[in-house]
Amino acid sequence: MKTAVCKACGKPIVWIRTTKGKSMPCDANPVAYKEERGGKEKIVTPNGEVISCTLDARPEEMTGLGYISHWSTCPQANSFRKRR
Repeated sequence: MKTAVCKACGKPIVWIRTTKGKSMPCDANPVAYKEERGGKEKIVTPNGEVISCTLDARPEEMTGLGYISHWSTCPQANSFRKRR
């Protein structure tokens, strides 16, 4: 996966095409997650699925590796939002 840099905050990101065909910027470092229906966090899998999960589960409970949407971690995310 190719790494880019966020134009606003300068942190490394990767672009993942979701199953709906949209490109989503995600933090470049993958994180372990436990898939959980109704979980409080969201993760983007390498194949573009956005799923509910828990990030603070024990290592033996982890379902896989995924990416956190950069929209949720970028301090400048509002600068990219379109005004209505």
